[in-house]
Amino acid sequence: MLNKNKSWWYFALILGIFGVVAYFLIRHGNAIDVALHRSVAKGTEGTLELFKNLTLHNLMEPAAMILLQIIAILIVSRIFSAVFAKIQQPTVIGEILAGIVLGPSLLGMIFPEAYAFLFSPESLDNLYIISQIGLVLFMFAVGMDLNMSELKDKIRNTFIISQSSIVIPFMFGMILAFVIYKDFSPSNSNFTSFALFIGISMSITAFPVLARIVQEKGLSKTHLGTISIGSAAINDVTAWILLVAVIAIAQTGSFASSVYTLIFTAIYIVVMLFVVRPFLKQIGAIYQKEELMNKSIFGFFILILIISAYTTQLLGIHALFGAFMAGLIMPPMPRFRKLMVDKIEDLSVSLLLPLFFVYTGLKTEIGLLNTPSLWLMCLVFIVVAVAGKLGGSAIPARAIGESWKDSLSLGVLMNTRGLMELIVLNIGLEMGILPPVVFVMLVIMALVTTFMTTPFLALIEKLFPDKTVEKELLRQQSEGIFKTLIALGNPEGGKNLLRVAKKVLDGVKNSLEVEVLHITAGTDTNPIYSEQFSTESFVDVLAEAKTLQIPVTTDYKVADIIEAEIVKKVNTENFDFLLVGGGVSTTQSAILRESSKFYKFGWLSRIANKLTRDNALFYPGTLIRDKTRFFIEHSNCSVGVFVNRDFKGISNILVVIEKETDDFLLRYARRILRNNAETTVQIIDLEKMNGKVHSITDGINKLITQYGSRVKVARLTRLHSGYLEKFSLMLISYDSWEYLVSQNIQTLKDIPSTLVINKKESRFNQNIHIPETAVIEPGKDTEL
Repeated sequence: MLNKNKSWWYFALILGIFGVVAYFLIRHGNAIDVALHRSVAKGTEGTLELFKNLTLHNLMEPAAMILLQIIAILIVSRIFSAVFAKIQQPTVIGEILAGIVLGPSLLGMIFPEAYAFLFSPESLDNLYIISQIGLVLFMFAVGMDLNMSELKDKIRNTFIISQSSIVIPFMFGMILAFVIYKDFSPSNSNFTSFALFIGISMSITAFPVLARIVQEKGLSKTHLGTISIGSAAINDVTAWILLVAVIAIAQTGSFASSVYTLIFTAIYIVVMLFVVRPFLKQIGAIYQKEELMNKSIFGFFILILIISAYTTQLLGIHALFGAFMAGLIMPPMPRFRKLMVDKIEDLSVSLLLPLFFVYTGLKTEIGLLNTPSLWLMCLVFIVVAVAGKLGGSAIPARAIGESWKDSLSLGVLMNTRGLMELIVLNIGLEMGILPPVVFVMLVIMALVTTFMTTPFLALIEKLFPDKTVEKELLRQQSEGIFKTLIALGNPEGGKNLLRVAKKVLDGVKNSLEVEVLHITAGTDTNPIYSEQFSTESFVDVLAEAKTLQIPVTTDYKVADIIEAEIVKKVNTENFDFLLVGGGVSTTQSAILRESSKFYKFGWLSRIANKLTRDNALFYPGTLIRDKTRFFIEHSNCSVGVFVNRDFKGISNILVVIEKETDDFLLRYARRILRNNAETTVQIIDLEKMNGKVHSITDGINKLITQYGSRVKVARLTRLHSGYLEKFSLMLISYDSWEYLVSQNIQTLKDIPSTLVINKKESRFNQNIHIPETAVIEPGKDTEL
């Protein structure tokens, strides 16, 4: 093998030979042109002008234009999605609004030239085709979200609710269509088609959006979550079959003339369910492992999707129904469906669906509602939609024995429309059944009904508070239960956090109860994976809990704002202690960012990060930042931040006393000594408060009296690297940590595994009525 220098000389030689040969060929080739009396026209423009003209020409090419449109669409839709995620609203609302903003309603009104350039009429055909491909893929994924076997299990409990939530709003919609038909009748359709489309638009529920809201609210395993997802799933299937009938009738003009379309559609459904589905199930059983899912097999299933979509398009019932059916009949094995959805959903949701939203926005001209009477009619549409869907779900639910709280919550959830509504509305607009002004009203209705879901659920929660929370709090107080939440960022770190909880917190009261929480970032996580993710997240933790003999419960959630979800759980469920892992920067650029010069210039920080990414250092200044600080500042209970520095166990502990309020750390030290017979504790009094501050002096004396030689008070009054390295765990308060970081960064970079604790008053010490039966065992702490 050539050495490095010789390799470069060899490459230079190759380039030189190429240059000589190319020069020779071009020179003699030009001579041939002269001999053949050929000439090439040369422009009179200068080179810069020529470059500008060429660039403008390339910009107007269809390929360049569609790429520019995609760039603009993705940027705006991501911005709006992030904003709505921050306010805990479905991101689909932001994406729909992004489409309206880029359409004639805003961009076209404020910057008409930019709008005309970016979305010229001749360029919209390409945008439409790509968006339809995205919808086909999305509906395929929606079909796979629905597990047919689960629908069979839930159909008895949810059939009445789901069908009532279609029939009642459908009836309301047809009545409304009859009332407004004279004023809003389409020019090329009849009343039957118009009434049916208004009816179906009122009865749609967006199953994907509803499932993600249920998941985000932590309702998946509750009774409400079960009946709402089951009802929405059956609603989705029924609504799409009903839509097929509506399209068939609308295209043929009457019930009688649509018979053949409906017959062939029924044959198609039977073939898909009873011929194709069993065949695919056999294939799925073989190819449910990722290494076996090669391009050929994936291509085969995509071919099934395309054939199904093409068949329904030929039947006149739209390709989207074929895509939905193809997803519905996919093999029911969860691992297989996960592999398929992983390959499809990210592309369709992240790239292609925003194109559909913008295409819808381009046709949503809010300016068409240019009179008070039209806005009043829009309000009527919203009221009828909400009354029909909420009443059509809540009243039947109450009639079959559900509580008022669950019935109303179910009605609000079923009122979610979102993307599914837009799909139906676009079909109606394309077929000329819905006039543009009615289309705009229904788009606004879809936005409002989807937006209202989250705040209305919160309102119902306030109107019907959960009394079991208060009862549980009284039980914990009476039995002396110390309730701890361990929030996992990385499931692999759960074992160490559980060990720390056992060693440090066991013995605060009569018993220690631990709940382990893991949250997956992003509510776009597919609901069909939640059970699998939940199981995988807690395997190691549950095994460790069994070893440590700690009673542990687990909770799995998905959320866009993880820290807010953790704090909400801590505060609403009355936890006494929150234990989290510390987020640590491991690059030298963290040190640079702390210095004033680099902090002001972010580009210098980014360069430094690239230059130093291979030289990992521990930098304590970024230990408690952003998310972790949010826990500390907003939680109602004490918070512990554990920094794992190759944690092996607790053998020798360093307790850092720097402030008068740090006396509580001595109580933590006492529990560690009590729980671990071989452990020793060393106390470093940085401000020489032992002998001056009563609480600290008394705490140290009690430790020495009770545990003798296992407790030592260091003579040092400052920390240094060599001293810190010999400890297995350091206990320090949050306030002291912040102070030491601000004073001396370099000293702390060699800290051992550390537990930073922010103390807040225990609920056991607050003025809450504790039953007379409450007993705290002797030897247990009376406060944190």
